[in-house]
Amino acid sequence: MDIVKGIVLVLHLVGWAIVLGSTIAGLRETKLYRGAVHGVLTALVTGILMVGLLEMGDGDVNHVKIAVKLVIALLVTGLVIYAHRNPDKVSKGVLGAIIGLTTTNVAIAVLWS
Repeated sequence: MDIVKGIVLVLHLVGWAIVLGSTIAGLRETKLYRGAVHGVLTALVTGILMVGLLEMGDGDVNHVKIAVKLVIALLVTGLVIYAHRNPDKVSKGVLGAIIGLTTTNVAIAVLWS
C-alpha cells in the first residue's frame, strides 16, 4: 500500500507543478496554457485519493488542514477553468491569483504539521 500512496503523492505533486509552471510561463503573454487544466484536475483528483488512502490506514488525518487545502484547490480549479474558457478575459491578476493560491497550497502541505 505504501507504493500506491507514493505513486499518488508523486502524481499530486506533478499536477501542482504543471499548474504552477504553465501559469508562470503564460504570465508574460497573459494567457493560460491548456496544461494547467490537466494539472489542476490531476492534483484535485489525486489529493482526494490521498485523503481516502490515509483514512483507510492507521494514521491520523488532520481534517482542518485537509479542508483548508481542499477549499484552496477548488478556488484554483475554478480560476483555471474560468481562464481556460475565457482566454480573452485572462488578466495578470487572475494568473497571479492562481500562482499565489497554488504556492499557498503547497506551503500549507509542507509547513502545517
